[in-house]
Formats: sequence, C-alpha cells, structure tokens
Amino acid sequence: MRVGEALLDLLFPPKCPFCQRLLHDPRAPLCPNCQASLPWLTGRAGERRVDFTQGCWSPLAYQAQVREAVQRYKFAPAPAYGRPFGLLMAQCARDQGVEAELVTWAPLSKKRRRKRGFDQGELLARTVGECLALPVLPLLEKSRHTVPQSSLPDGAARRANALGAYSLLPGGRIEGRRVLLVDDVVTSGATLSECARLLCQGGAKQVLCLTLAQAGEGGDKLENNRNNG
Repeated sequence: MRVGEALLDLLFPPKCPFCQRLLHDPRAPLCPNCQASLPWLTGRAGERRVDFTQGCWSPLAYQAQVREAVQRYKFAPAPAYGRPFGLLMAQCARDQGVEAELVTWAPLSKKRRRKRGFDQGELLARTVGECLALPVLPLLEKSRHTVPQSSLPDGAARRANALGAYSLLPGGRIEGRRVLLVDDVVTSGATLSECARLLCQGGAKQVLCLTLAQAGEGGDKLENNRNNG
C-alpha cells in the first residue's frame, strides 16, 4: 500500500459498502458479516443469457443491502464504492472462468455523467481490468439520452429504450478479440444486448458480460455463506 493511500485510510477509514461498518482490513471489499449474509450467486445461478453475448455473470442478486448499496453508489453518490464492487466482480470472473482480452463498459450519456460527476460503469471496468491484468478501453458512447431503464415497466420497454441509444467509437481495434463488457446491474439485459450488438458489428470475436448484480429473472436464486476469499 502506498503512503498516500495509508494516510487516507487513517484519516477516512474505509467502510463496507453494503452495511457501512468500518472495515478492519482496508484491503477487503466488504466486512465478514456481509460476506456471510449477502445474496451470493454461484455456478449457473450467477449466469444470465443476453443476446449477442456468450453470457452475463454476476456475483450477487439485486436485493436488500445489495440494492441499497448500488443506489448509494450511483445517487448519493459514492464513487469510492467502485473499487470494492469491481474487486467482487473480478473475483466472480475468475470463479466463473470468464476469459477476455480487453474490458469496456456500457457508458452513461454525457448529460447523466455531468450530473452524477462520474460514470459508475467506467469505475467498475477500470478495477476489473486492473485485477485481471487486462487493458480497459472506451469503445462505446451513449449518443442518445434516454430515461433510466429502472423506471420502465418491462423488458420490451427497456429494449425499445436502449435500441439505437449507443454507438461504437472509432479506432477501437476489436476485430477478432474477446471483449468483457461491464455494467453495474443486469435486469432484462437490454442495455448490454444493444452494446454487445455494436461490438459484434465492430468485429469482436466474442462479447462476455460482467455485472455486480442481477435483478429479475434468475436474480432470486441465492446462495449464502459464499467464501469469496
């Protein structure tokens, strides 16, 4: 740990992003209590089918403390949560045998990023890339501002909302490469599917998706007491 990071930990002790208790080990992404009690998804329960991808993997179900932590991350806002969340996602990718050659993310619109002050997907992607020793590249932009997917009633409305909302940035050099596409939560998969479609059109060999949590279909398949060490 660098001296600057150690000083920050001393002045502002890190807290568990899920329960907000102080962490005894500042390197840990969460506290032992949450490690034992969160709605972990393992094996096939942590996998979701998403069009134009090889699948989407998530370590957690979008319930209770997980939902509250994600909402704090985006709306409080709490950008520092990006690192512990990204660590959990990287561990999930290792556990599930997800192999890729580079990492990117489903971006916010410029309007929403200005309002929030950061892009939560980018922070997650950069930690995942660091942990997996993969390059992290901005490959997509949100070219049309949309209403939040979480405000829409069903998958059909979400798919219509996402269709045509993204575009591929030039110069990405993804031809023949396996791309890991990162987002915070998957529900219908509409956003990830639209982004993956563009990546495939751009020449990606495969697109694999990774999120912190999954909601809705499959999101209630829980396995507690997962040892994430």
